Amino acid sequence: MKTIFKNETIAELVDRINSLQELNQAQWGKMNAYQMLKHCTLGEELFHSKKSYKRLFIGRLFGGMALRSILKDEQPMKKNQPTHPEFKVTGTGNFENERKKWIELLQAYDSFSNPDFVHPFFGKMTTEQIGVFVYKHTDHHLRQFGN
Repeated sequence: MKTIFKNETIAELVDRINSLQELNQAQWGKMNAYQMLKHCTLGEELFHSKKSYKRLFIGRLFGGMALRSILKDEQPMKKNQPTHPEFKVTGTGNFENERKKWIELLQAYDSFSNPDFVHPFFGKMTTEQIGVFVYKHTDHHLRQFGN
């Protein structure tokens, strides 16, 4: 299974991010390209402990089961998955700055260490789970915009 902890995976994702255009239209969902970049940047900041969010009650009930379902095989994440309220992005911003920030955060996984990570929905995650989830989440949003 692909993981963000392999340099060739990071390189593949960076190439796909670099091919994004600000005017690309989403094939599903409500975000525009900038909002997707910002949403993904917020996620990476969470995994790198640059941001933190309270655990959601529903996540305490169903988070582990949802994570196992996402990680169980090589299949891509399903379209229109629910989003943690604090990861919902509206408005506009600088597309190029956000793209650069996301790429830098993805490249920082080559020195990642966060053994006590707790996701606000999924709960405690191992490094292996983080690696696969980050890849699948990134792939999901790049596919959303045809990349």
